Amino acid sequence: MSITRVTHGSTVAAAQRNLQAAMQRLASTQDKASTLKEISRPSDDPGAAAEAMAVRGAQRAAEQHSRNVDNANGWLTTADTALSTATDLLHQVRDVVMSGANQGVLPPAAREALAVQLDNLHGELLNAANSQYMGRSVFAGTSDAAAAFESDGSFNGVDNSAVTRRVGENTTVRVDADGAAAFGEGATSVFALVKGLAEALRAGDPVSARLGEIDEKLNSVLAAQSTIGATHASVLSVENALAGQKVTLEARRSGLEDADLAAVALELQTQELAYRAALSASAKVIQPSLMDYLR
Repeated sequence: MSITRVTHGSTVAAAQRNLQAAMQRLASTQDKASTLKEISRPSDDPGAAAEAMAVRGAQRAAEQHSRNVDNANGWLTTADTALSTATDLLHQVRDVVMSGANQGVLPPAAREALAVQLDNLHGELLNAANSQYMGRSVFAGTSDAAAAFESDGSFNGVDNSAVTRRVGENTTVRVDADGAAAFGEGATSVFALVKGLAEALRAGDPVSARLGEIDEKLNSVLAAQSTIGATHASVLSVENALAGQKVTLEARRSGLEDADLAAVALELQTQELAYRAALSASAKVIQPSLMDYLR
């Protein structure tokens, strides 16, 4: 049986190591108490630090998607309002044409008054079709033209193009409306139709036979509005999902990074007591000896 020899030097060295370890634990706890963070540096917990970085990346993506959703809502709301306005205006055009259906008994002044109403409605329809959001036309596709339509119905937009926004990791939505499909182009546009009706009233030509054309244009506008409404509902659903996702991600981040105040306070007291005990023990071990005075 061998006996391990314990020297005074080894005892002192062990006491110093223990005191240093207690001091490090106390310093770490004090740092946690001052920052209220579980992880001050990646080396504190590499696994948790990596997971926290991934969560923060997901949070940044969710914030970007939220900004895209806000932008999409602006585009879709503008388009929906414009199409709703156009629907109301086309109903008024129909009413004016109905009033002029018996133009054989209407005096020229009355026909002129109805034509002036159509001129005004034409201008309002053009304004609705040229609605913009943040300086961009909501009916011109990817075109940067100042106006989607000219007064004669000429279309300045880019055919078969779409303005899109990514509102989720795998979700992209169209936020504009197809102006050519909603209002028509050139001679077949709603603008050319209204202008032609005004000219027919002034000339005393019959207009009642063109009520079907008005209804056709009205249906085109309503179809575009229906598409916009469905897309808007989808975006609002994504917005709600993003709100929930952000709450979940923040809870995960907090669980990984944020320290519990009560737990930290208790740990700080424990480490302070442990450090004092280590100091007391070290003071008894590391005492001056006769050799210290003889050196």
